[in-house]
Amino acid sequence: MSKRQSILPRVQSGPKAPVNFSSSIIISDSALLTGNHTINISSESVVHPRAKLDSSNGRITIGRRCIVHERTSIGAVSADPKPSESRDGVVISDYATVEVGAVIESGGTMIGEGCVVGIGCKIGKGAKLGKHCTLTPQSVIQPWEVVPDFTVVYSNGTRRLDKRGVADLKHKAQARQIEVLRKLIPSNPAKFQG
Repeated sequence: MSKRQSILPRVQSGPKAPVNFSSSIIISDSALLTGNHTINISSESVVHPRAKLDSSNGRITIGRRCIVHERTSIGAVSADPKPSESRDGVVISDYATVEVGAVIESGGTMIGEGCVVGIGCKIGKGAKLGKHCTLTPQSVIQPWEVVPDFTVVYSNGTRRLDKRGVADLKHKAQARQIEVLRKLIPSNPAKFQG
């Protein structure tokens, strides 16, 4: 079998999600957006190829200058039986980064401003991360857990406070990275609208 025959196009698996995009976002046409609740993406945010945003279980809101890397799953269904009190599936605040392979479950889940969700992390339904938290690769945040501002969470469960005070520097670095991604990722928001 030739290489050309073995590569299949990505197929939509579910209803096409209603979207509300800023005109300045960067979204790959190979991102996967499904569900029946609205997916909101604010200005200058980036959604990489093969990122999956599923609004079947609630609205997804992505703030300003966020970066959602490939193979992430935002709005995933939780195995936690406790019902959610929120209609929001997932809210990701400004300047947050969700790295490769991370899973964020739906159900009132909040990611604070400037948070970094590391490679392969899992955030349970209803969890709330404060501002400028950092989850190192493979970290797990349990459903309904609240993580205070400026907390660093390690994959072995240990935690510490980040007292470096570098939030402004991180914001500037995020803006620079978005400018580079603007040149590297072919964007096609029209594919998801209307």
